[in-house]
Amino acid sequence: MSNGKYICIHGHFYQPPRENAWLEVIEIQDSAHPYHDWNERISAECYAPNTASRILDKVGGVIKNITNNYARISFNVGPTLLSWMENYDKETYQAILDADKESLERFGGHGSAMAQVFNHMILPLANRRDRETQVIWGIRDFEMRFNRKPEGMWLAETAVDTESLEILAEQGIVFTVLAPRQAKATRHIGDKEWHGVNDQTVDTRKAYRCDLPSGKSIALFFYDGDISQGVAFNGLLFDGKRFAERLMEGIDKDDPSPQLVHIATDGETYGHHHKSGDMALAFCLDYIEKHSEVNLTNYGQFLAMFPPQHEAQIIENSSWSCVHGVERWKSNCGCNGGKAGYTQTWRAPLRESLDWLRDTLIEIFETEGGKLFHDPWNARNEYIRVTLRRNPEVIDRFIQEHARPEVDVNKALRLMEMQRHAMLMYTSCGWFFDELSGIETVQVIQYACRAIQLSKQLTERVLEGEFLKRMEQAPSNVALYGNGAGVYKKLVIPSKTNLSRVGMHYAVSSIFEEEPENLPLFNYMATNEFFVKKEAGEQKLVIGITKVRSLVTRSEKRFAFAVIYLGKHDLIGNLSLNIELDKFSGMQFRMIDAFEDGRLGDVITIMQTYFGPEKYSIWSLFKEEKRKILDMIARQGLEDIEASLRRTYDRDYPLVNALSNNDIPIPNAYRTTFEYILNADLQKCFKLDRINIKTLERIAAEMKRWNLKIEDPKTVERIAGESIYQELRRIHVERDNVKRIQRLNRLFPIMERFELEPIVYKSQNLYFEMSLDNKERKAGELTPEWLDQFSVLGDNLGVKVGV
Repeated sequence: MSNGKYICIHGHFYQPPRENAWLEVIEIQDSAHPYHDWNERISAECYAPNTASRILDKVGGVIKNITNNYARISFNVGPTLLSWMENYDKETYQAILDADKESLERFGGHGSAMAQVFNHMILPLANRRDRETQVIWGIRDFEMRFNRKPEGMWLAETAVDTESLEILAEQGIVFTVLAPRQAKATRHIGDKEWHGVNDQTVDTRKAYRCDLPSGKSIALFFYDGDISQGVAFNGLLFDGKRFAERLMEGIDKDDPSPQLVHIATDGETYGHHHKSGDMALAFCLDYIEKHSEVNLTNYGQFLAMFPPQHEAQIIENSSWSCVHGVERWKSNCGCNGGKAGYTQTWRAPLRESLDWLRDTLIEIFETEGGKLFHDPWNARNEYIRVTLRRNPEVIDRFIQEHARPEVDVNKALRLMEMQRHAMLMYTSCGWFFDELSGIETVQVIQYACRAIQLSKQLTERVLEGEFLKRMEQAPSNVALYGNGAGVYKKLVIPSKTNLSRVGMHYAVSSIFEEEPENLPLFNYMATNEFFVKKEAGEQKLVIGITKVRSLVTRSEKRFAFAVIYLGKHDLIGNLSLNIELDKFSGMQFRMIDAFEDGRLGDVITIMQTYFGPEKYSIWSLFKEEKRKILDMIARQGLEDIEASLRRTYDRDYPLVNALSNNDIPIPNAYRTTFEYILNADLQKCFKLDRINIKTLERIAAEMKRWNLKIEDPKTVERIAGESIYQELRRIHVERDNVKRIQRLNRLFPIMERFELEPIVYKSQNLYFEMSLDNKERKAGELTPEWLDQFSVLGDNLGVKVGV
């Protein structure tokens, strides 16, 4: 690496926090179908493929290698996204951590991972305290995951001002990456005269030192905007070779000084926004590595080898995604998602409302925090250790180190959670898009609602009314909501949760659970003191006493409950906080006696006598459990429908066949019946331990004959891809089973007849590993017949490993 010509590709991998503010889990998002939610979908399309991306030959059919792209690029992954991955996509999460370790070896001890401000807050619009905590939390999160200190930090939307750079420097951050239009002026270190620059004239190939008023400094890299734009929007990812050549063309051959051609885009560009973008990136990196005139590097290594010889000034309050600076996150500046007829006049009132709430919560925090903590603001900075590993030992240590003696732990934790949500409500995506009622904006308003709830629990101050009054000034483009107050009432309040709702959720859900003590309650835990369940055919009755505890704030309440299920989605539940034990025992005896006698009306009357008129129903459940139970109930009905339609299918098949053979039009009722049954059978073929090839062949023939359609091709492609992968894993273990691999090969022509493209990237990667393993085996260990079928499988998967 002596020629001084380098290339660096940076990917900003980020998703906004999507978790329910009370449950701390992502509830099902139908728009992400066939996946559970958008994190899961984008991980399948982008984050996971980039950990094992295929490098193909020029023809596009031969896999030359499988590589972890993260190890050869510069990247940051948002802390809230990594937190989700750690729990829901562990394999990808670990591969990203491993990539950073590999990059340390590849790039002279400089890891490719950068930290990020914690929840993507626009720092120039934040107060000093929030900026500091965002940076500190981002660093602590990074250190816990990557087991080292970060050299660089990604600023949300690259939004920057001098104060934010000061805070980065104070916390030991060495560099950050900015857009070329954020450079104001540059000069050679030692020169007196500054030279004004813009996005077209700044030399992005150099590292710059930015001297700060405090006397500290930080290194800045301004990425190549034209090439970055080409990758993100103008088709450079259609051809990995052209991508590499375009980067190499960025080198100034007439400049003998060290140069770094570098780009920065959303990481989702490589697979989610552009299908197979991960493979174009892998080919590009491989192509560059094979050319001796340039070298791949990351920012940390380049800085260590070539300390800045130039310095730069920034344009204050600028960003990479708003040509108006940071106006996108506070005004109707014209930057939006392009929804025709929509305006963003809601942005300013939303920010003003949240600013008022933040400042009011600061008053509460400082007043109450002074009673509870030695230094409330320092405690807030250190609270990240609790959010990262929320267990009793970590919480107890936090309280011991930061709280005053004999502190009310519940109150102390509520205060910290209030501040955590007061920062989450500033996640940048809340202002980025077109409409106030969009899911990203509703999410930040939900965080505000949670902060308001916590403040009331701490002080009895009622902030919601004033907040709603201010939100009325934020107009929605959707008439149904009217304004921000309408959005709050219609889209946020239904998610609002307290211990009573958790208790009722537990009571209602226990009707449908075989082992209610194992029922997942997200951030809560239920402990039964008494529980009895009775069943009489379809009707069910549960009665119990349980204690519900928040695992976040350690708040807890004890409830008595009774729920009667009458069938389908019809149930009635009651709950009490203060029923006396002897009254509960009497009620229990009378209710069970009435239920076992079939006197359901008396059961309901007894419930009302002891619990009062307030009732709960299936609609009181949290979204995820509600969907699960309603699906279960609907499935029972659908099974009845399917059984009826199947009887018609079996009985009248000869008749329909005769109509077809005599060119008589088939009635639509029969066509609908056949389509339903064949689609049901199609999905069942992939849900068994072994793919049912014979049934698939029959279904394919019949669908073609009757000219029927697959109802949900995306779901079929997904479950087919998973079945192929599981079958290939079995083949991996049973190398002597020729019939198994023959059967799998028969599947692919059927998929072509269905015009389906199963998701097979995991299978392709496993096939490649098996191919390498085959080469290591002794001659004769694998039969010629098996090897022939394995070669056919490679053709079917669209890969063939080079010799």
